[in-house]
Amino acid sequence: MELAVGASAATLKSLLSKLGSLLAEQYTLIRGVRGDIQFITDELASMQAFLSNLSKCKKSHDDQTEDWIKQIRDVTYDIEDCIDGFAHRLRPDPRGSGWLTTVRRTLYEIRTWYTRRNVAAQITDLKNRAEQIGNRRRRYGVRDPEPGKGNGLAAGLTKQDAADHQEITCELVRIKQPVGPDVEHLGKWIADNDMKKLRVLSVVGYGGMGKTTIATEIYRRFGPQFDCRAMVTVSQNSDPEIVWRNILSQLKQQAENGVKEGKDSSTDSTMERKIPVVGSILSCLWHPCRNEEDDGSTWQGRHGQNHQQIQAELRSYLKQKRYLLLIDDVWSESSWLYIKKCFPENEQGSRVIVTTRIQAVAATCSPRDNKELHLLHPVKLLDDEEAKDLFQKTLEECKGAGYNQLNHRQVPDRVWKMCGGLPLAIVTMAGLVASDKQQGGHKDWNEVCESLFPEKEVCHKPEDFMRIINHSYHDLDSDLKTCSLYLSIFPKGRKISMKRLTRRWIAEGFVSEKQGLSVEVVAETCFNQLIERKLIRPVEHNSSGRVKSCQVHDMVLEYLISKAAEEDFVTVVGSHWSMPAHSNKVRRLSVHSSDSKRAQHVDSMNLSHVRSLTVFESLDKLHFKSLKTGMVQVLDLQGCRGFRESHVKVSDMSEMVLLKYLCLRRTDVKNLPRNIHKLEYLETIDIRETEVQRLPATVGKLKRIKNILGGDKRARKTLKLPREFKGTTRTLRILSGVEIAEGSTTAASDLNYFTGLRKLAIYKIHKSEDIFKDLLSSIQYLSGYSLQTLKIDDESSEFHKTLDSMSSYPTDLSTLELSGMLLKLPTWIKELNRLVKLTLSATALRTDNLKVLSNLGSLFSLTFSISEKEDPALGAIVQKNKSESGGKIFFPAGEFSKLKLFRIFVPLLPLLHFSRKAAPQLERIELRFKRFEGLNGIDNLISLNDVLLTVDGKRSEPTKSILHDLKKASVSSKYTLIVNEAHD
Repeated sequence: MELAVGASAATLKSLLSKLGSLLAEQYTLIRGVRGDIQFITDELASMQAFLSNLSKCKKSHDDQTEDWIKQIRDVTYDIEDCIDGFAHRLRPDPRGSGWLTTVRRTLYEIRTWYTRRNVAAQITDLKNRAEQIGNRRRRYGVRDPEPGKGNGLAAGLTKQDAADHQEITCELVRIKQPVGPDVEHLGKWIADNDMKKLRVLSVVGYGGMGKTTIATEIYRRFGPQFDCRAMVTVSQNSDPEIVWRNILSQLKQQAENGVKEGKDSSTDSTMERKIPVVGSILSCLWHPCRNEEDDGSTWQGRHGQNHQQIQAELRSYLKQKRYLLLIDDVWSESSWLYIKKCFPENEQGSRVIVTTRIQAVAATCSPRDNKELHLLHPVKLLDDEEAKDLFQKTLEECKGAGYNQLNHRQVPDRVWKMCGGLPLAIVTMAGLVASDKQQGGHKDWNEVCESLFPEKEVCHKPEDFMRIINHSYHDLDSDLKTCSLYLSIFPKGRKISMKRLTRRWIAEGFVSEKQGLSVEVVAETCFNQLIERKLIRPVEHNSSGRVKSCQVHDMVLEYLISKAAEEDFVTVVGSHWSMPAHSNKVRRLSVHSSDSKRAQHVDSMNLSHVRSLTVFESLDKLHFKSLKTGMVQVLDLQGCRGFRESHVKVSDMSEMVLLKYLCLRRTDVKNLPRNIHKLEYLETIDIRETEVQRLPATVGKLKRIKNILGGDKRARKTLKLPREFKGTTRTLRILSGVEIAEGSTTAASDLNYFTGLRKLAIYKIHKSEDIFKDLLSSIQYLSGYSLQTLKIDDESSEFHKTLDSMSSYPTDLSTLELSGMLLKLPTWIKELNRLVKLTLSATALRTDNLKVLSNLGSLFSLTFSISEKEDPALGAIVQKNKSESGGKIFFPAGEFSKLKLFRIFVPLLPLLHFSRKAAPQLERIELRFKRFEGLNGIDNLISLNDVLLTVDGKRSEPTKSILHDLKKASVSSKYTLIVNEAHD
């Protein structure tokens, strides 16, 4: 198999930057070492150019070239380890003039002589290795690559290129509602209320056929008819106990949230559009079988339970309920029989949906001898008409990536016909075609088809699909290859946060500034290109229209894991696929599961070279003794439990002196290390939804910190910053979840020092006239620099009253969120012409305020919300607003020219009236309420696609009547109406 060069090229690029910085610093080195470093730099620059040409070469690499690439990769990793170790073991020489500096420099040389000698020896050895690798290429005749065209993120990336790639994702994903006979027939069988016994539906088909499409759609459409439901993805090596815990955590979370849907509809969600079943395959080719907030860790707090206890608790929970469970991708009969033990046959009309690739497993789950209780549904390949339709629909999705220049006649039918009716192959080829057209359309597609499937062969099975994904991968630019390999860190079926992923790319040095574009913009552009290539799929958008999270299809992930293993790029423990390591040195470690056996395997590894550590489960069995070497740059323990019980100590983190990205989100950590200042390279601290309430005083010494993410808005937990943080950094870009107060914590006036701040989210403001005055002054001051996002939760509601007293306004904001009691809109809000997302307290829900907001020319989403945990008096204010508006809330005509999402979450929802020609681009309405008085003029919304209604508590008779009328009207309408119920 051809060896990828993407990771090697990216590592070289990062290393060359480090070597340049090293030469620029004044270090006292052993004689000759500076010359050796310069030689290494020049030699690696030549190697990087060679690898860059290799990545553009059309032909496969021969064995000599592959072996030479491995040698480059190994010496590059070792040089990077040496340079990073050198940088933190030796400080730059004392600078200055005079006799005192001379004495200090002499003492420094004496004290560091032994260290400098060792460093010199290592550098000399590495210089010799680099020289030998270059000589070996010439000696054995490794051929120069033929010149070829670059792909993907070329070096000439412009601001317009980045804008084009970002525009495609700034949209709402509509409700995809398959209406094919399969879903209708199977859904009725599942929802049949007359059959009280437990029924099992098995959907079988090999990878990429879209079997999860049908199962997930049935789950979504018919799930609200059940008391509770959960869906989980099962891997080949899954422990049944993990599956049980995952199900139980989802059921309990639903009970806490009070929503049958399994998710509070007031949060941003993936909404998909109403199109035929062929098009809907696009939506579920990737496995969406995890709860939005479930990253596989929500059950970890219960890890102390034994096997029998979790069985008993789950059976007890389901015993008296009508439940619906989706068990996705079961691989063995024994796994199913064991998992099934906890599903009681309770005569409540419960149902289980199973998907599997194996016919024998499907036959065990749904035996044919009892068709009343068991139904086996094999998924078929697409016929030619369906395949062509899917190919064209996928191309249309790529219109933001140059589809409008695409000429169908330039693409032969062979492109989609060779996919053999396999939906995943068709989608992948469509992404490849669209990206080629964006780059100028230089491919001969007949030649491509012939190279993939000669002599009119077609893709018959999953193994054949690997040829297509291999071609698509090698068509990427080296930067994108590296970014795609990084996806192998995440487990099968996992939703991957865009921000989490791009921040990690930045910390690892895989992306850098280009053509005046910030590194954050370049990283997001890489992410969007992978979406356009159909290597990843967006599964969740936020209310600004941006992609919030994505997924990787199992078959694509399997390919990426194998590639990452080949390059020793990522070492995965406990994954669905077992890939042998090609080296005893682990560079990036990802622990998907950590039972005793796998924990012992981790402990036996050589972890002294680990640059990135990611754990997705409990820490209680893991030691990581050798991680104190300080080479770790990314430490991501999001969702892990067991800090107190584990051998991993928070204090150990301060030994990771090269750490750039620290994520402890949703862990049970309570404090950060006091000497956190030793992490001088730290860029991101993510401690959201933890017990950390105050940062150490020494955090003010972090000179490179960009993102501080803390607090928990739902739980009203905040993060206090020390006064020592004042004025110590201008690198800070995001400050989220903080509390503004006087005394020992950061005061409002201290915010003036963070002139690079782009996002400020304040969860609590102490009531004080001086604080209010200082905070207003800081907002005005920061708005003159880079502030784009402002979120303020004013529990006292007194600060909001002072907003009009600002002498200048934050006119450059793109996002504004004001929570609390907002009786009057700030007068300057109508001046925010760049505002894309606006979230206000529902106390401002009045017709006159809608009129004021209607002229915001860039507004994409508008939300009015009241939390149930807030003062009940807020609901009374909404009732008063209703009476002042004549009992109706009018949406004005001819306004809100770019609004696509409108949301209201209130106890009492007044009658909403949409005037003719109102909101011409409005695509989705989301409403949550206890009582509802109706929607008028909804047919006047010419672009409306989806209406999502969530009813809190038991429906009143008037509300039932209104909902019944809306459902009846929606049958013949062009929009989709979804009604979810919530418990009291």
